[in-house]
Amino acid sequence: MWEKCKNIQDYIISLRRDLHQIPEIGKNLPDTQAYIAKELDSLGISYKKNQGDSGIIGEIKGGKSGKTILLRADIDALPIQENTGLPYCSKNEGCMHACGHDAHTAMLLGALRVLQENREELNGNVRFVFQTSEEQIKGAPISIAEGAVDGVDAVFGTHIGSILDPKIPSGKLIVVPGCCMASVDRFVLNIKGVGCHGSTPEKGIDPITIASNIVISLQTVIAREISALQAGVLTLGKIAGGCSYNAIPNEVVIEGTVRTLDPNVRQYIAKRIEEISTSVANTFRGSCDVEIDWGAPPVINNSDMAEFAANTAKRIFGEDEVITSMPAPNMGGEDFAYYLEKVPGAFMFLSSANPEKHTDIPHHNPKFDIDEDVLYKGSEIFVALAEEFL
Repeated sequence: MWEKCKNIQDYIISLRRDLHQIPEIGKNLPDTQAYIAKELDSLGISYKKNQGDSGIIGEIKGGKSGKTILLRADIDALPIQENTGLPYCSKNEGCMHACGHDAHTAMLLGALRVLQENREELNGNVRFVFQTSEEQIKGAPISIAEGAVDGVDAVFGTHIGSILDPKIPSGKLIVVPGCCMASVDRFVLNIKGVGCHGSTPEKGIDPITIASNIVISLQTVIAREISALQAGVLTLGKIAGGCSYNAIPNEVVIEGTVRTLDPNVRQYIAKRIEEISTSVANTFRGSCDVEIDWGAPPVINNSDMAEFAANTAKRIFGEDEVITSMPAPNMGGEDFAYYLEKVPGAFMFLSSANPEKHTDIPHHNPKFDIDEDVLYKGSEIFVALAEEFL
């Protein structure tokens, strides 16, 4: 059954290009949802639209009763202005599929087309979910609450691109047992001072000075408080404050992210962010409100399911096309972790890094692109997993 995916490569590419032009952010994705629903309708596949977001959950019932496998694709985009120059580039200003979710959606739709056409051969059911808000790490819990994992025996997902290593050749599939991605949390620091004229700083309390000292101080948490043997990332990605060159503002807002592999390290870093930020602000006569927006835990593949996925991939792609180990987990985060907390399964990676096609550019970059020639492989592994598992 999986062999038929290569015959619909043009179909999968056309889906991806259509979706690439209509990127949307977060939980409310009306155009994306409508596109997916229209395609499912044309394939005669039953589904329901989520109540809490623009996600879609559906199921293909096999010719015989049996187990249920869940296949997931994320469908949201990023607030990035595209700069690829592609003829099918984003039509939505300041919004781009810069992480490959358009490809994830297309690959799952391609797999569903083949599975639907051959459903009588299936000894069980194929549940599927098109999930919103992965970039905010908020979509998976909504889909789970909407019933995505109810009665499911195994779950699988795939991430395309160069996320693990741009040197991994396009077309290779990577699936490893155990932890493969980090936890992901967000924090917001609202630093408050007293605004005044820039010529008389003594009359105010400068939140920009406070913010600068907090930025420097927080870097010591990883450098001097976390063992080199334990993974941890603390990144400050956004800072905003002030409106004039000659005025000291009332406040500055800093946003950042924390990535860890160990729950104790995760809790410790969050504790130190609050302690350092409030203490530094107090030292300079200001104050700081700290918000920790807890995200997804680490992505931990079930060992048996990872081995099953790897063996299936080796059978259809060949031994040399499958990688089953990597030096360390990727410090990126994925809310697929929530599914793996509920159901045994595995999260896989499909490389599309090809320097000649300029598809080895990092994710979340305005020039990010994927090698469309490997899209059918993403559909193939979904179909093959469904066949083998059921």
